[in-house]
Amino acid sequence: MALESRNSSDVSGLTKAARTLRFAAGLIVLAMPLSGCGTGALWDKFMAKDDTFVDEPADKLYNEGLYMMNEKKDLKAASKKFEEVDRQHPYSDWARKSLLMSAYSFYQAGDYDSCIGSATRYVTLHPGSPDASYAQYLIAASHFDQIPDISRDQSRTEKAIAALEEVVRKYPTSEYATQAKSKIQAARDQLAGKEMAVGRYYMGKRDFTAAINRFKTVVTQYQTTRHVEEALYRLTEAYMAIGIAGEAQTAAAVLGHNFPDSRWYKDAYNLVKSGGLEPSENQGSWISRTFKKIGLG
Repeated sequence: MALESRNSSDVSGLTKAARTLRFAAGLIVLAMPLSGCGTGALWDKFMAKDDTFVDEPADKLYNEGLYMMNEKKDLKAASKKFEEVDRQHPYSDWARKSLLMSAYSFYQAGDYDSCIGSATRYVTLHPGSPDASYAQYLIAASHFDQIPDISRDQSRTEKAIAALEEVVRKYPTSEYATQAKSKIQAARDQLAGKEMAVGRYYMGKRDFTAAINRFKTVVTQYQTTRHVEEALYRLTEAYMAIGIAGEAQTAAAVLGHNFPDSRWYKDAYNLVKSGGLEPSENQGSWISRTFKKIGLG
């Protein structure tokens, strides 16, 4: 009985061993077709050293960016080189220089959103840098260069003015403040032109009240633009049309006093005269008060 018991145990052990061998053989068989499907190549890639990333010297990348920009005129490639400096050497002085050059490259390429992003990052990270004023100016110039014509919405123009005023406020003694002031005047002229275009439209529709409101905006908010002369003439015209002679006379008188050689004054004068009136300023008129307030009346 003992012998029979041992034999039974041995048989059970042999059976388990056989099962283990069959399982291992099955794994080998499964692995063979898989290796034929490219597992070997995947394994080689997994085990191989990744040498696709090469850490290059910051000055080398920076100078390559300058070469791409100045010699090759490839602004996109230049931007990539400058961005690579920032990526590989984020805490170096080269990274600071490259961030500004990246913004400049984007601006020259007309990629204004990317320019604004890089320049904003520069101002945020390096507010005390001597070049921060230029970075701020690049932000403003990017907005300015996207100003649409007067037939379209002028929200971009308002953004440009706000950005340009930021340059003047933060860096009043910089050379870029002078350039920003010039661009502010041009942008304000654009906004005034938009108001004039809408005012003329209402005049054509004989909606004189709506037209007066538009011309009033030009006179009260954009007195230093080139459109103010025509706005005063249009006010003379609109007020004459609705029979408010006193305001028409005042508009003509203020126009003649401030812009005596203007062709618009000649037209306003003739228009008032055609109604049997003379240009005459009413000191209590909003027109007269507006021009006295800004020192033009």
